[in-house]
Amino acid sequence: MASKSFSSNDSAPLPLKYVPIEDVERLEKYQPGGYHPIMIDDVLQSRYRVAHKLGYGTYSTTWLCRDCQTNKYVAVKVGTAESNSLEADVLDYLNHFPLAHPGRAMIPSVQDRFVLHGPNGNHPCYVTAVAMCSVSGAKDASYKRIFQARTARSLIAQLVLAVEHIHNLHTGNVLLRLPADLDQLSIKQLYERYGSPAPEPVTRFDGQPLESSIPFSVVPPICLGKACEDFTPSECNILLSDFGEAYRPLTEHRSSSQAPFSFVPPEARFEPEQGLSFPADIWSLACSIWIILGQRPLFEDILATPDDITAGQVDTLGNLPTRWWKIWEARHEYFDESGTPNQGRQVRSWDDRFETHIQLPRQKAGISGFDAEEKVAVMNMLRSMLSFEPEKRLTAQDILKCEWMEKWVLPDFKKSRFGDHGGCEKFS
Repeated sequence: MASKSFSSNDSAPLPLKYVPIEDVERLEKYQPGGYHPIMIDDVLQSRYRVAHKLGYGTYSTTWLCRDCQTNKYVAVKVGTAESNSLEADVLDYLNHFPLAHPGRAMIPSVQDRFVLHGPNGNHPCYVTAVAMCSVSGAKDASYKRIFQARTARSLIAQLVLAVEHIHNLHTGNVLLRLPADLDQLSIKQLYERYGSPAPEPVTRFDGQPLESSIPFSVVPPICLGKACEDFTPSECNILLSDFGEAYRPLTEHRSSSQAPFSFVPPEARFEPEQGLSFPADIWSLACSIWIILGQRPLFEDILATPDDITAGQVDTLGNLPTRWWKIWEARHEYFDESGTPNQGRQVRSWDDRFETHIQLPRQKAGISGFDAEEKVAVMNMLRSMLSFEPEKRLTAQDILKCEWMEKWVLPDFKKSRFGDHGGCEKFS
């Protein structure tokens, strides 16, 4: 998780005060303005008994709770005291859209809202349904890191429908719903199936007693998911999450993206003054589709600099627009002035990336790949989504009409939902 100070000066990192613990939130953020201290078995709002931790981020922790009124499991997201209620407001707004759109089912409903008062301030909280894991989490849980072909198509159909409904996604904020039988488990049975919380004591480097601002122990998140290759198409019902940074491009200007850097469109780097709009999400959607189909991202991001990412985009997609090429100061490290790759540099073409990122890993994992006809349809669609010029990219409605969507993706999605008899839901 990205580290972020709670002071107004985010460039000043928080000094280490507590002995670090792996796979938990940054302990130094348990301070005024920061996280609310929560322990397993706490009861929030006299209603929600904390059973386990689901996750954490820069501005919140999320807890698996048993609703004492309904005897069902819920997710309670507890914001930092310096966070706001924007995410819940956005979800409430989106939930007023007409139910007829298939993307509407992917927006979680806010079941309850309240504020927790504690030693670090007042913390906005909201309650939603529990998800199993994120799409990226399912891949991280696997050595193979490959979805079955039909499962991948079902996921991608939902992503495209989600983007048509609301532009806000990357594979880290696309969640997979839990099976319905979770609510039948008592907390004891939950622990027997998924593992009990494993508290780690919090200690200060200076040996002094803990303040009331921090819990005396913390727990790593529970793992409710499974390896990506084990998901069937019918299990892949998605929920979108993390709407705290959502905005309306028609009424608000944004020049930066919260998506992983390898998913960010090039205009965010070269023309930040223009602001991001819907075409930026089409670029991110294409990158998400690629990682669902394959094993590795389209544009490699491990130890990569922004210039490395840009060079990879040029290698794959062709020359940058002239106005961007001229202002890219590092271009000579990768290309000559005509755009020819420098001698001795490894260049990976579009077709090479498809083979090494998607086809070959599937073959090695014993998971079906894509025949020549489908490969061409996939590549044609993705290439049209990844135009350097934002206005030339496909819209979400255009994507739904592409050959790959109509011939392979949507039929598989309909089968996973309605069986071989099809259904009456409309996708365009």
